[in-house]
Amino acid sequence: MSTADGGVPADAGEGTRAVRAGLPEPVKYEPTLPGPVFAAHFHLPGEATGPYTYGRDQNPTWTHLERAIGELEAPGEQVETVSFASGMAAISAVVFSQLKAGDAVVLPADGYQVLPLVRERLESYGIEVRTAPTGGDQQMAALDGARLLWIETPSNPSLDVCDIRRLSDAAHAAGALVAVDNTLATPLGQRPLELGADFSVASDTKGMTGHGDILLGHVTCRDPRLAAGVRSWRKVVGAIPGPMEAWLAHRSLATLQLRTDRQCANAMALAQTLSERGEVSGLRYPGLPSDPAHKVASQQMRRFGCVVSFVLPDREHAERFLGGLRLVDDATSFGGVRSTAERRGRWGGDAVPEGFVRLSAGAEDAEDLVADVLRALEKAAG
Repeated sequence: MSTADGGVPADAGEGTRAVRAGLPEPVKYEPTLPGPVFAAHFHLPGEATGPYTYGRDQNPTWTHLERAIGELEAPGEQVETVSFASGMAAISAVVFSQLKAGDAVVLPADGYQVLPLVRERLESYGIEVRTAPTGGDQQMAALDGARLLWIETPSNPSLDVCDIRRLSDAAHAAGALVAVDNTLATPLGQRPLELGADFSVASDTKGMTGHGDILLGHVTCRDPRLAAGVRSWRKVVGAIPGPMEAWLAHRSLATLQLRTDRQCANAMALAQTLSERGEVSGLRYPGLPSDPAHKVASQQMRRFGCVVSFVLPDREHAERFLGGLRLVDDATSFGGVRSTAERRGRWGGDAVPEGFVRLSAGAEDAEDLVADVLRALEKAAG
C-alpha cells in the first residue's frame, strides 16, 4: 500500500504519529479504526479490477496497517509496506524475491539464529552466501559482485552495531541492494530507509506490537518495483497475515512510543546496574557510553532498544539467576511489555558463552525491575 502520511501533520511528534498512523478518514457512526475484515473473496461483478478481489492478494485491514507502518518508517514520504504472517516470512520474501542462481548475498555472521537455515536453502538454489560479523562494518569487505547485502543492527543477540549509511553507500557503489533487519530498534529507534537502505524489514512479533500475543512481519521500501517483487512473493507462497492479527497490530501501534520510551529507560537502568556487578562480563547495551558500539549507534539511532545482553560465569550460574527472577519471565523473544530473559545458549544456534543472558526490558517500574535483577544475582551467587 502506497502512503505519504494520511491525515497526520508533517511536523507531528512521534507519539502523535503512532497514535494516528494509518487511520482512515472519519465516517459518521463508524469506529475510528475499522474492525478486522474476514473475507476470502469480495463481490466482483464484471472485470476483475479494484483494490480487493481475493483474500490472498489484499485485505482492507492490511491496508490500514501497512499505511500506518509506512508512516512510521518514513514520515512524510511515499513508501510501500507489505505485511506478512511472521518476521521470517518478511525476511524470506526479500531474499527470495531478489536473488537467483548465480547471485551472491552477504549475511551477518552474528545475526538471528534462523539465518543459517536460510543460508542452507539459498546455497541449495545455487546462490553464493558470504558472511561477516556486524561490528566494525566488516560486511563491507565481502560486497564485491554481491546482489544483496543483509544488515542486522543492533545484531541479535550480541548487540553489535554497524554504520548503515556507510555500508549502504558502499553496497550501492558495488551494485548491491541493501536490506536492514530493524526488528530490535523499531522505526522509533532508527529508520533504515532514511539511512540509505532499500528495504526495512522487521518481525512485528517483537517491539512493534509489544504484547507477545501475535506473529507478524513487514517489509517497507521506496521503490515500487522492489515492493512489487516482495508482494508477488507473498502471493505465491501465501505468507499472508490474518485479519485479526493485522488489526491487533494496528491497535498496538498506538502505544508504540509509550512502550518504547519506558522499555528503553528500563534497559538503560538495568545496564547501568549490571555494569557495577563483578560477576557480570561482556555487558552490551548500545546506549551505554562505555559500549563499543555507542559511537556509531548514537549517530544513527534515536533510541537504543530494550535488550541488554551479558555473560554470567557459567551455565549453572545463569540458570540460577533466571530461576531467581520474579518479575522477568524466562522466555524467548523480546520487545514485550513484560520483561523476559533467557540463557541464549540453550538453543544451540548462537555463538555465545554458556552463561550468556539476553534480557528484554518491559514496561514495569524501573525500580522494581532493578531490585528483582539484583535479588536474583545475589541468589545466583550465594
